[in-house]
Amino acid sequence: MATSNSGITLVGAGAIGGLIAARLARAGESVNVLARGAQLKAIRRDGLTVVEGETRYTVRVNATDDAAALGAQNLVLVCLKGQALVQAAATLAPLVGPHTHIVSAMNGVPWWFLNAFGGAYANGRLEAVDPGGVVSAALPPAQASGCVVHLSSSIAAPGVIRKGNGNLLIVGASAPHLAAQAEETRALLARAGFEVVAPASIQGEIWAKLWGNMTMNPISALTRSTADVILDDPLTESLVAAVMREARAIGEAIGITLAMTVEERSAITRKLGAFKTSMLQDVEAGRSLEVDALLGAPYELAQRAGVAAPSLGMLYGLARQLDANLEAMRRSPKQ
Repeated sequence: MATSNSGITLVGAGAIGGLIAARLARAGESVNVLARGAQLKAIRRDGLTVVEGETRYTVRVNATDDAAALGAQNLVLVCLKGQALVQAAATLAPLVGPHTHIVSAMNGVPWWFLNAFGGAYANGRLEAVDPGGVVSAALPPAQASGCVVHLSSSIAAPGVIRKGNGNLLIVGASAPHLAAQAEETRALLARAGFEVVAPASIQGEIWAKLWGNMTMNPISALTRSTADVILDDPLTESLVAAVMREARAIGEAIGITLAMTVEERSAITRKLGAFKTSMLQDVEAGRSLEVDALLGAPYELAQRAGVAAPSLGMLYGLARQLDANLEAMRRSPKQ
């Protein structure tokens, strides 16, 4: 039987969701995770294991693939990729009651991004990440806050999460009426061992992280190159700079001012060396790509605001075709 306002649910038990769930459980919280496939089977059988440096620990969480069995929650942390959320959204509605706080911990632009934000574009819906309103219908934007993740984590094996560098989570409300709930969520995550800060604007923090991801991720996926190679080639480096300049203008049109210059942001990326972006890793594994959250939504905002974004549009078109071709390969019969 479904319970009402029964606690905390992590939607997605992957590298980030699994880490957050395990740390919360280790801190004494009662945690549900929505998972599927090998990850679900492993968590049910063996628990959820995290490796942090020399430390390894295992916790027990309530793992299921049935949101209806859980009922309305106090807190729902959404840790899915944008395309996976669109596919799963309708099944998540049972988790949300009138007082449920929804927090997205996702790359790119989330479905609630324009809630009470964006001047003339405030409270609008972004078709790229919320097609037909399918996500908003299940997860109301007026109940959503955001979490910008500044740490690395990976799935070492089913049910096993390996934490990498960083420990920062930036958690902020999408609108003033959610401020108290956002503060409660920050306190909860801090008790679980994360460094947690409150932003002046969560939309601004999302856009600042997007500024780097929207270039390096798709270009690396298209070229199969690591970030250092992309920045060392003057032609691909100029494409990175062009898209970033367009993104700065789009942000300014909706009320976001970025403190860094393009050159300063690229210098930070250079310091990371020859790394493979998450989108390049997805291509190599044959998985679907975060095209719309990283490129489609910004391009949609550019069109609404009348901001010229030809380089962004070109990159979006190429990445969209790559994703479609990968999908066709996944669906084709094995030879």
